[in-house]
This record gives sequence, C-alpha cells and structure tokens, in this order.
Amino acid sequence: MAFGRPLIVTSGYRSPEHNKRVSSTGNSGPHTSGRAVDVHIYGSAAFDLLDASLAHGFTGIGLQQKGPVSSRFIHLDDLPGNDTRKRPWIWSY
Repeated sequence: MAFGRPLIVTSGYRSPEHNKRVSSTGNSGPHTSGRAVDVHIYGSAAFDLLDASLAHGFTGIGLQQKGPVSSRFIHLDDLPGNDTRKRPWIWSY
C-alpha cells in the first residue's frame, strides 16, 4: 500500500482513434499501449502521489494542477527513455 488512498482513473487505455482525437501523440502514445494512466488528484494529495510515483519508478509524470479542481490530474507512465528524450521526465500542461 504505497499510496494508501483510492485513486480515480480518468484515462487509462485509449484506442488509437480516440487517442488521435484527444492527444497530441496521435494514433500512438503511452495510453494506446496501456502504459499510462491519468489520475484525478489535486492539492496535498497530488504532492504525495508525485513522491510515490518517483519512488516506484514511473518515468513520465505530467502535472495539470491549475484551473478548476474538477480538471486537475497527474499523468503517469513507465516508458523507457531514448537518445532524444531522457527519463525520468516531468512536465506540466
């Protein structure tokens, strides 16, 4: 029980067609391979999840923590790095 709280998944696996409509990664990306999840979270719980994610080896962490609370989330994935994109990698939306 690394996090110890329920997590609300707002996006898990996406079909290539759906991903193309909602993401800049087009027909591919971490959600289309089942290697990513978006979790609705905000406030101090977001900081706690960020810490736990780094400790448990997630290599892609995207933070959306501005705007309405209902639209805040953290993206987590475990993609490997490569020569052009070193990982771990953290970004904000």
